[in-house]
Amino acid sequence: MSSNHTSENEVKSSLACLGVNPHAEMVYRAMLGHPRWSVRGLAEELRIEEDEVRSGLDELARTALVRASWDAPELVTAVKPSIGLAALIAAQQKDLLERQRKLDEGRSIMADLMVEYDSAQGTQQSGGIEYLPGLDSVRTRIEELSRDVQTEVLALIPRAALSVEGMEASKALDEEILARGVTVRTVYLDSVRNHSTTRQYARWLTGLGGAVRTVPALPMRIIVIDRKVAVLPIDPEESSKGALLLREPSVIAAILVLFEKIWETACPLGTSDQRDDQGLSAQERELLRLLASGMTDEVAGRHLGLSLRSVRRLMSDMMARLEARSRFEAGVRAAERGWI
Repeated sequence: MSSNHTSENEVKSSLACLGVNPHAEMVYRAMLGHPRWSVRGLAEELRIEEDEVRSGLDELARTALVRASWDAPELVTAVKPSIGLAALIAAQQKDLLERQRKLDEGRSIMADLMVEYDSAQGTQQSGGIEYLPGLDSVRTRIEELSRDVQTEVLALIPRAALSVEGMEASKALDEEILARGVTVRTVYLDSVRNHSTTRQYARWLTGLGGAVRTVPALPMRIIVIDRKVAVLPIDPEESSKGALLLREPSVIAAILVLFEKIWETACPLGTSDQRDDQGLSAQERELLRLLASGMTDEVAGRHLGLSLRSVRRLMSDMMARLEARSRFEAGVRAAERGWI
């Protein structure tokens, strides 16, 4: 006889939800059909060892599904299902109600603690705007929103080089929401193509189903969740100051228009550097526009996510193409050619 035999009774097991293991249920079902069978008879019918039958009977006794026979005390008999199983169901219901009570109590405690947490963090809400001071409160709030996102996440990331710590912290959230079928569209700066770690992260995101594009410059960091909530920096030039969480529909609508306009002109990650009919890349043309507006090389570089050295290298290259010996001459010739 083998304990590996799988009987028809095991296949149709259904009492696990009441705490009865499949082995004990197999014995119980056999006893219901043959209430006076001995341990040996049950073992022969089920084609298992007698010790296994006894083990099943011990489990059934623990769950009060068998009792000593009044007619033959040396035997045990199965308790009628309407009595034995009803008792198990009642016990499960009691346990479920107690767990529900504890969950409700936990939610109430969580709400009280959140008031204390927000007060300590300085989080404030006013007129539909939630103020999130500091990076810790911003990241915590984004994690909360990510767990609840249903359909879509849109993001503008105006940084060429993301920190390794920041990317690792974002990976788990990105992976979880993409696995749930949420659409993720992200726009980075063109200069991200020159930063290997950030570029690898963007490609990893694309590999999971996210869509990534790049543009020469972005106005600020923006995250929009389910087209209902937007997170914007308090100070676009200094993210460490914290962020604002907005829910006003008209404001969200305006942000969505801005995002879609940027998305339409952005270049998908992985495509080659595209140039216009005058041989300029979008990044070069934006650099010329920023410098023509009066920005210094350093400030223009910050807008484009480029180092000062990269800005000067790009300008040197364009001056050579314009055959200009000075910045002033380059500006004149760029205007003549319609570059700016």
